[in-house]
Order: sequence, then structure tokens, then C-alpha cells
Amino acid sequence: MPTDVGVVDCMIGFPSPNPSRRFEFLQGQLRDEAGASPGSPIAYMFKGDPNQLDEGDDPVAVTVREMDRFGVDIGLVGLAGSVVDRALAEHPERFKANLEAVDPNRITDAVRRIRQAHTERGIKAVTTFPAGCDPQVPVSDRRYYPIYQTCIDLDLPIVVNAGIAGPRVPSACQDVMHFDQVCYDFPELRIVMRHGAEPWEELAVKLMLKWPGLHYMTSAFAPKYYPKAIIDYANTRGADKVLYAGYFPMGLTLERIFSELPHVPLRDHVWPRFLRHNAVRVFKLDD
Repeated sequence: MPTDVGVVDCMIGFPSPNPSRRFEFLQGQLRDEAGASPGSPIAYMFKGDPNQLDEGDDPVAVTVREMDRFGVDIGLVGLAGSVVDRALAEHPERFKANLEAVDPNRITDAVRRIRQAHTERGIKAVTTFPAGCDPQVPVSDRRYYPIYQTCIDLDLPIVVNAGIAGPRVPSACQDVMHFDQVCYDFPELRIVMRHGAEPWEELAVKLMLKWPGLHYMTSAFAPKYYPKAIIDYANTRGADKVLYAGYFPMGLTLERIFSELPHVPLRDHVWPRFLRHNAVRVFKLDD
């Protein structure tokens, strides 16, 4: 694995003294006692909780320090709160913004938010969590279609959770087969599947082979758990389709990610594309 490419992390954030607030929007959907209790509904999936901030520490400085330690040049962050605003203002070369958690249940509001964030904040992408919408919205549902067209009009990719949801909510709305219809109806749309696409990762590969605009990023997975089908695809016909994304500080430390990454069996020519070049192209970071 090269160490001098200037990594682009397609999903990074800032540690918080109150990390449970990140999932407050899900509380109304969680029914099991553990998942609905205060704290993170995805904590069961990870060892330890890196989303901690020591007294007196600055969250932006902590994240920049970790990025510097592991050669991360640029991080994509969700527009959410004053800490993100400060990071974008103080380090515009290090952080780029996504419009986070767009909910198509409020179509007009969602489209207006996207257009406003594009004009005023220069966002690089739109993200959505179908299983986290209330009510849930399948990826191929008509309510998403104005959002997809808006992304095309503004030349923005959309990042969509794919596969079984981590929080204990139903996941059928994120079945990877939904992307087949969306790619057919919106051939100009750049789509990035995130959070694994399991247990349909082989189907994800089939669809990426079929549809030029469909991509995959490795968010929320420690490198030793990257799906084999995804690695095999990246090493062959998918060298330009698979993007690196971490999950700091939501569930993984950069230290763990970058200690495991060198053991991922990617071919030499794939590494620079995976770590940087694919993200620069898909998110248009060189504009």
C-alpha cells in the first residue's frame, strides 16, 4: 500500500462529548430495549467507542491530527452543526462538505435544501439513509426521484446506504436490487453505495458491471472485513468503481483502519485509485 498518495476519506467526522446525539433522529423507530436506550444504536457492531472527546480537546484539531498521522489529505464531512462549519472555514483545503441525511418524505424541502447547500456551501455530494427515514423510503421509490434529478442538474453524486442497516430497523428498503431500477431511470446519475451492501455484495458487483454510474465505498467496515467480492472486483474490472471511506469517529479509529489496510490484497495499480483518484473524480474534488 502506498503512503504518499494523499488519501481522500469519503466519510469522516469529529469526536463529540455527547456522541449519542448523532442518532437522536432514529429514536422514534427503535423498539428493542438496547437499541432504544441512550447511546449509539450501532455500538454492538464495533469494539470500543472512538467517538469520545477528552475535556479540553478541540474536535477539529483532534481529527486533523489523526488525518495527518495517517496521510489523509481530504475528508468528506456532513453539514451538521457549528463544529463542521468551523472545520470548513478553518481548513477549506482539508474538508469538503456533503449535505447529510436528505429525507425524501419532504420532497420540496429536500430539493430546496440541496439547491441552497450547493449555492451557499459548495457541497460535493448529497447523502441519504433510506432505512433511517421516517417512514422508510425504498431506494427506488418515486419520492426519491426529484432528489435524483436535482443531483443530476447540479452535477452532484448521491451517496446511499445499501444493504442491512446497522441500527435495529428493517432493511428491505436498502435491498441492492433497488439500484437497478434507479440506474435505468437516471443513467446520468452518479451513485455511491455505502455501508457494505451486505448480504447483497455480489449483486452490487453485478450491478456496477452493468451500470457506469454506480460505485461503492468501504465506509463502516474495518479493512479486514471488506467483502471478498468487492476486493476481487476492484482488482479486475472495478478498479475505478471502489472508493476508500473510513468511519472515524462513529465506529472505527483511523489507527485501526490504517493498521489493517496494508493487508488488503489490492493490486499495485489499484491502490492510488482506491485511496484517492476515484473519489477525486466522482466527487469532483479538483473543481
